[in-house]
Amino acid sequence: MSQENNRLVQHFISQMQSIQNGKPWIGNSYAKVLDGLGEDQMFVRPAKLKSVAAIISHLTLWREEAILKIQTGAGSKTDACPENWLPDNDLDAQGWQAIKLRYDRSHAQLIALLKDKDDSFLQQEYYDTDFKGNYTYQWMLDGILQHDIYHLGQLGVIVKHLKML
Repeated sequence: MSQENNRLVQHFISQMQSIQNGKPWIGNSYAKVLDGLGEDQMFVRPAKLKSVAAIISHLTLWREEAILKIQTGAGSKTDACPENWLPDNDLDAQGWQAIKLRYDRSHAQLIALLKDKDDSFLQQEYYDTDFKGNYTYQWMLDGILQHDIYHLGQLGVIVKHLKML
């Protein structure tokens, strides 16, 4: 496939990688925000906020849901599903390394699914269980980026509180 046929898809991939490990315009990537935190800090809920582990688990669920939508044309989760925000004891039982590994794998799998798609894919539709309708993959990928950025900001606040403890 020529570069001409998937410029927009490549742009989505670039944005996702920048937010995860690069140097986005907003300043910090997930890698930078998480760097320097100890495993014991990943489960702390400062000032009644979510824990880092809870945020990362939540992001993983929605990235895995995006993967499912790309693979099958339909999602399976809603905002109300129990896996959306797992209880602290479930997260503790999984452990930070397992949570982070699943998160990293979901990011890599999403990128791998997208890299060979051409831009026409973005206008194809899937059924969104949560929003109860058909939407384009471009709308979904915009949403994934927006969601990642929103929670990156939230993590920044959580980490700031953790460093004050």
